[in-house]
Amino acid sequence: MAQDSTDFQGFAYPARVQPHHTDYAGVVWHGTYLSWMESARVEYLRSRGLAYEQLVEMGCELPVVDLGIQYHRPARMGEEVVVKVALEPIEGVRLMFDYQVESAATGECYATACVTLVPVDRATGRVMRRWPPELVSVLQSIAGPVQ
Repeated sequence: MAQDSTDFQGFAYPARVQPHHTDYAGVVWHGTYLSWMESARVEYLRSRGLAYEQLVEMGCELPVVDLGIQYHRPARMGEEVVVKVALEPIEGVRLMFDYQVESAATGECYATACVTLVPVDRATGRVMRRWPPELVSVLQSIAGPVQ
């Protein structure tokens, strides 16, 4: 996972810290970062030709199975942030996304994270052993060969 904003490449999703994102001291509540990361991930995939609605239509869900987040310094009410997200090379059926949340003004890093998702068959609730064929070409265009 990238720690230095100067070397982190990926899709950039802008957000502004609103009052409902913060605690009484005006500091961003820890769960807000997760919400921003999910929004960034959904928009990143959409920008690469994969809308979440398409997954649902194919009978596929992508639940989070692992999440690690490190908080480096607090973002505060009124600040503009950028959530950067990148998909690691795909091995098997795990999708691992790296994130960096930083100040839009200074590039200061607020949080870094890695989130792992797996495809689940909506009908059975079981983890899929293989990616649906319709998804393989899209995933390859995003992250390279699917192994």
